[in-house]
Amino acid sequence: MKRLAMAAVCVAALASCGKKAEPGGKPKELHLFIWANYIDPAVLRDFEKESGIKVVEENFDSNETLRAKLEAGATGYDVIVPSDYTVQGLKKAGLLAELDLSNIPNAKHLSKRFQQIWYDPGNKVSIPYLWGTTGIGYDVTKVVPPPTSWADLFAKENLEKYKGKIGMLDDAREALGAALRFRGNSVNSVDRKEIEQARDLLVAQKPSVARYDSETYDDMVSAGTLVMAQGWSGDFAKAHAENPNVRFVVPKEGGVTWADNLAIPKSSANKAAAEAFIDYLMRPEISARIVNFIRYPSSNEDAKSLIKPEILNDPGIYPPPAILDNLEWIHDPGELGDLYDNAWTELKNK
Repeated sequence: MKRLAMAAVCVAALASCGKKAEPGGKPKELHLFIWANYIDPAVLRDFEKESGIKVVEENFDSNETLRAKLEAGATGYDVIVPSDYTVQGLKKAGLLAELDLSNIPNAKHLSKRFQQIWYDPGNKVSIPYLWGTTGIGYDVTKVVPPPTSWADLFAKENLEKYKGKIGMLDDAREALGAALRFRGNSVNSVDRKEIEQARDLLVAQKPSVARYDSETYDDMVSAGTLVMAQGWSGDFAKAHAENPNVRFVVPKEGGVTWADNLAIPKSSANKAAAEAFIDYLMRPEISARIVNFIRYPSSNEDAKSLIKPEILNDPGIYPPPAILDNLEWIHDPGELGDLYDNAWTELKNK
């Protein structure tokens, strides 16, 4: 669930980008639909040099945007990077191609944790790429005492003290999930009353929220525009590398863990090339380069020996089991998704 400033290589409609093939059927281009700033650009250039296939990158800002495009019939994408519960939903909808793992031998480098992952056991339609946690990032010089609980984003005294300096993710499941966990509920609650209570908590918080943002919140904390914000671990790890005053904490009530995945839409006309690209990204040395560049942990077990020690040993990036055990995965709510969509719409319209 990576989100920084939009930097699309190709932001026009994919139909206008073209998909011309070399003689013999080899594509000239491979279209990648991915979170912004979620891969080392040098890795893409090296793949292009090795394969002769240009990677055309387009960015999305939420899983909901990605899923809505595919469900609406958008074509032209060859590799997409959906999060766990979105893989679950796209798989149910029959929108993902089944992977031929014989074309992705580097999948053998996956950590055991990701080989029988709950949303896609056996990696039938997806290969975990990067993962992380959701928590609170803050400026240690401006938030005193430092946050330890989701209550620090919702307590009346903090809302008054830091009014206009708080950020929340522009993500229905994450923002509502924080409110649900604060109230002692599951982030996957399907109880209408619990979801409405979480919505009401966010409504009460809203006057103190500077913005709902999933792209630049880490930069804003680093710059002092925000003093604390809900966000993703890797973003704040990168911000900390640039500004040591920026810290990250998983609240004591627990929160969310997630994984973003490499998958191929069923509509892709370049499945073999897409599998070759996924296999390339799963090389341990390539996976380590990506982690060292963007500071999100990798699903690749054999990349660890090549990752910078300060990243590998940072519990904010690679959390210990005690923290992981207190986290939840967000699940696709299926037909009950309207409960979350309606609560989010009502919040935004207040």
